[in-house]
Amino acid sequence: MTAALIIIDVQLGFTAKDYWGRRNNPAFERNLARLIEAWTGPIVVVQHNSTSPGSPLHPSNAGNALMPVVAAVEPALLVTKSVNSAFYGEPDLHAWLLAADIDEVVICGIQTNMCVETTARMAGNLGLTVTVPLDATHTFDLKGSDGTVLTADVLSRATGVNLSGGGFASVVTTEQLLAKG
Repeated sequence: MTAALIIIDVQLGFTAKDYWGRRNNPAFERNLARLIEAWTGPIVVVQHNSTSPGSPLHPSNAGNALMPVVAAVEPALLVTKSVNSAFYGEPDLHAWLLAADIDEVVICGIQTNMCVETTARMAGNLGLTVTVPLDATHTFDLKGSDGTVLTADVLSRATGVNLSGGGFASVVTTEQLLAKG
């Protein structure tokens, strides 16, 4: 069985520091590039098309474009979405995985605690074997409605615990994943 690499929302708009704020994991781009270079199975690229015109990820904004490392990939499937889960995009990711007889996915990209975590949870709920190389994701500090701010590092660690502790996914490093071959 061949696993599919699912790369989520690696778009130029996420480089807008004034919009998103402080991010974590400066090794994200390097780790993602290593995964792409080593990957021999199908690659799925997911692109977020925000419905908010002011968002850097809105299709009318230059930030909607994929970052160069992902734009250079010729994906087996390109999924566009406007919500957190890649399973609610077009074309239907789950149907494509079933038709391709793929039951294992590796999920990476942006944002760790948003679209990556949501997609990984859904993949696990759909019965797929899910692996998330956490250091091939990144996120941003986040302020809750009560004013509490959690750092990107804390949110990333919480996602790792949610996914592994909740039985949704195996959480590994890029190095561990690549060592598996």
